[in-house]
Amino acid sequence: MDAICIKNLGKAYRQYPTRWARLLEWLPGARHARHTLRWVLHDVTFSIRAGEAVGLVGMNGAGKSTLLKLITGTSEATTGSVQVSGRIAALLELGMGFHPDFSGRQNALTAGQLLGISAHDMQQLMPHIEAFAEIGDYMDMPVRVYSSGMQMRLAFSVATCVRPEVLIVDEALSVGDAYFQHKSFNRIREFGRLGTTLLIVSHDRAAIQSICSRAILLRDGAVALDGDPETVLDYYNAALAQNGLQRDTGTLEQVTLDSGRVQTVSGTREAVVTSVSLHNAQGEAIEMVRVGEPVELRVQVRVNADVPQLVLGYGIKNRLGQVMYGTNTWHTGQVIEAPRAGACYVFSMRFAANLGMGSYSVQTALVDSDSHLTANFEWRDLALVFNVVNVDKWVFDGAAWLEPTIDIQTV
Repeated sequence: MDAICIKNLGKAYRQYPTRWARLLEWLPGARHARHTLRWVLHDVTFSIRAGEAVGLVGMNGAGKSTLLKLITGTSEATTGSVQVSGRIAALLELGMGFHPDFSGRQNALTAGQLLGISAHDMQQLMPHIEAFAEIGDYMDMPVRVYSSGMQMRLAFSVATCVRPEVLIVDEALSVGDAYFQHKSFNRIREFGRLGTTLLIVSHDRAAIQSICSRAILLRDGAVALDGDPETVLDYYNAALAQNGLQRDTGTLEQVTLDSGRVQTVSGTREAVVTSVSLHNAQGEAIEMVRVGEPVELRVQVRVNADVPQLVLGYGIKNRLGQVMYGTNTWHTGQVIEAPRAGACYVFSMRFAANLGMGSYSVQTALVDSDSHLTANFEWRDLALVFNVVNVDKWVFDGAAWLEPTIDIQTV
């Protein structure tokens, strides 16, 4: 069963060359349209199953907020249809609908009734809302004296005081402090486990990958990609580089590997990675690594054209695509100055594999500075895959091996 079903959805706004053109079009007997249509969304089609958690990503201006307004019914579609099953709670704009002169408690009661919760039930829920929001005496002060973080705390607490069938969050949590973000995402995850359909808009890759089983990329008002979060976010990361260069330059392709995972490769190819390998202390190439084992990551690079600077970056990602560690030779002070076409280099990174058990991948980036947003020679995800196993450590949970010294004293 689909909780959200969107078919051929489009949204356009009228644009008039002058204010007089608008007036002339409205006059009785006007025969000609004097406006043009600016399409923000066009032919958007997808569905979300009940209980599914989906991340929505895209650059600024891609149409994400407009799409959410159409789903929640605060804006009307120009073409197509939107169907939503069940009670929906949405955090689209911080404190949207809050009256600045009313207290937090008064605004909470009003907002709850707009969500379809009776005044009696809201009174019963108020202690839980206050406890979750943790804004203390400010609950009875005018909202105009609230910080943006306090407004977010109250808005989120009200929107989630009763588990909705559909929960939509649009970047609202990004303004909160780290403590409340952690607390809020725990509640979102719990709703997901209980069957709430989640649609989350965020630029936080880790948040999308930790909560969502699927991601949708909007680009220029249309669905550019729909798939697992790692594949979509890798593509999005590469597309950001092209957009940052302010020109459509280089290649951006995705290929399915023998393992079934999708590899994203992008860049202008002035420099390319020719091989990536992992070695043990004896110099042998390995694919299986013991927890804490000393290893060496070797990356061979060929320069295809003269460039002013060359920087190698690398990252180690877990099976969900979350970066466990990453750095580059810009930060380590090892930039190669003015490499010439035809030059080849071997970068060797030695470290202890203090990682938790599981499957990991290596991503590489060849750039000219501290990021790939000024020059992206090559960005390669899934350049290497390896597994970490626990052979000689005690049992532990988590993504990192942080060996403690434990002292116990009798007092």
